[in-house]
Amino acid sequence: FFVLQVVFEHEGVFIHSSPDESEDQDLISGFLRIVDKVWFFSGLGFPDFGLFDCVKDSSSVVEWTQSLEGNPHRPIDHQLSYETEWDMINAVSFRRKVHTHGDGGSNHANDRNKWAFSFNVCDLRSITVKCEGWSYITFRLKDGTALPAIHFHQGGNTAFLDSLRKSVQINESPDDESVLIVSTYSKAFSQSFENLLDDTNYGLVQKFKKDPYTTTLGGFSKVTNYLFDAFRVPELECQQRPAEEVADLLGELIPGLEINQQEEPGFEVITRLDLGPRPEVQRRGPATMEEWAKYQDSEGRITNVPHLKDVIFKGGLCHAVRREAWKFLLGYFPWNSTHEERKLLQKRKTDEYFRMKLQWKSVSEEQERRNSRLRDYRSLIEKDVNRTDRNNKFYEGLDNPGLILLHDILMTYCMFDFDLGYVQGMSDLLSPILFVMENEVDAFWCFVSFMDELHENFEEQMQGMKTQLIQLSTLLRLLDLAFWSYLEAQDSGYLYFCFRWLLIRFKRELHFQDVLRLWEIMWTRLPCQNFHLLVCCAILDSEKQKIMDRKYGFNEILKHINELSMKLDIEEILSKSEAICMQIKNCKDLPHSVSEILGLNTVTEPSAALETSEYGILESPQTSPRATHRQDHIISNGHSHLKESTHNGCKVAIIS
Repeated sequence: FFVLQVVFEHEGVFIHSSPDESEDQDLISGFLRIVDKVWFFSGLGFPDFGLFDCVKDSSSVVEWTQSLEGNPHRPIDHQLSYETEWDMINAVSFRRKVHTHGDGGSNHANDRNKWAFSFNVCDLRSITVKCEGWSYITFRLKDGTALPAIHFHQGGNTAFLDSLRKSVQINESPDDESVLIVSTYSKAFSQSFENLLDDTNYGLVQKFKKDPYTTTLGGFSKVTNYLFDAFRVPELECQQRPAEEVADLLGELIPGLEINQQEEPGFEVITRLDLGPRPEVQRRGPATMEEWAKYQDSEGRITNVPHLKDVIFKGGLCHAVRREAWKFLLGYFPWNSTHEERKLLQKRKTDEYFRMKLQWKSVSEEQERRNSRLRDYRSLIEKDVNRTDRNNKFYEGLDNPGLILLHDILMTYCMFDFDLGYVQGMSDLLSPILFVMENEVDAFWCFVSFMDELHENFEEQMQGMKTQLIQLSTLLRLLDLAFWSYLEAQDSGYLYFCFRWLLIRFKRELHFQDVLRLWEIMWTRLPCQNFHLLVCCAILDSEKQKIMDRKYGFNEILKHINELSMKLDIEEILSKSEAICMQIKNCKDLPHSVSEILGLNTVTEPSAALETSEYGILESPQTSPRATHRQDHIISNGHSHLKESTHNGCKVAIIS
């Protein structure tokens, strides 16, 4: 059975019977509501969060119904007596029938209801908001239908739009400020992870449909394998959906990945390449404090930056160096800055940080009650902070000061970038940085730099994730066509199982100290662009034989990859990743698309003002491009991103 939960209701919202302002037109008063439909599992008696056994619907319905004459204040149970029609729910998506005053006669049995309408927010394209003494709103649906304007004679339009924003993303049109463009939220971004269950009662597809991010990630809220419990419960095998249906479902949830290689124009046709033998590589131990000091001049400037980055790439840093070195690697400190310049920079950044912190600290409870977005951000942050790296001594125990700093930095980041705000997973990225910095302000600005790089991973359109998955698929096809073809045959060619790796840069795959090592190595931007994609390839290369020999299918591949967490050898991965990079660089006639992904385009006769690292990366001896980018724009531009190749990397057809 289901119940209908009213999340917004406002009485005295009018429809004018005539679009013009004629004197004899009728003003039809009604109720405007936003309603969620919640299914209950009759066998257990509490809400399920899946799709096929029971549904807590991930969409909302907006409806306007005319007030009953003589009884405008109906009790809630009578207000919910209407019937909402839904199309058949299938394995891919729900689709809602839209009923307006022009169709759907079964929904309008009498004249009183001829103006009534209801629609699923997923079907909403735009909202026009205008004011002529009072505000009125017009809804336009994706099929082109324009619904009757609703007039807020007694106010309430702002509260309505605020409530609607909890279900959809609303942005002002660049062409007309009175038009708001609507796009549907990914539930992974807009809902808490607290509703995800750790038991074995629910199937894989249910969790995919409810929350694709969390299901793919294996759960941010707890380090657990709950996603794959279904594989261990024989009696639930009947609930498992065929692998192809799950793959189709994922394609629906992350649109834009599927490319028809036969029809898509502009493909670079590549014959099978002989990459040659994979070279042996030698790595070294972490750079010590004494080594780090050798690269500073008397005023504190870092000299011979390319060589220093080579040293860091080859072995990472000892922990005593990290607090200072990470500020340079992340672009918070310019490489060519002096001690005095850095002191002035820190003073300025401290002032800027606490001005932003004061913004949310000074919000009263009464103000926050009228700011749903800030309220939601705070709620998500508080929940995530309480379960981030709690087994680490820096964050363990109650009332830990590390947890307070983690909370305050994430709240302040919402002030820095309110459009993005807080998205679950960001606490995982901040935690190691704060652990190393042990300073609120320094940790914040280093986190800002890291988020600049990963910003698109957390945006609603998931463009960063789509791009990386496509690029990774391109690289894997080049490196091991047989393995890629096997994955494709198992409906795993889009490499969804690597989603968590890419989203938070292996934070949940490695032990905490190994994460520190990997991140500082990746921040050198050596030995190529998008080195993290080669790290993925190295892990898959180590696991491919087991996957193929045991004939793993879609479900088993997901389960196997998830269970690699905390079992990976970081040194083996780094050595293999570097060797793969050298193998690709040594390949003659390397496809242009691969060169674009890895940034391997050759540059002849470099400027004398540039120094070249061991890996052929051109760099200023004083300032890295990343540091320059961050130094001047770390505050004014919260949305600056690293530019990476996108579509060139995905249009590749390999001919066996």
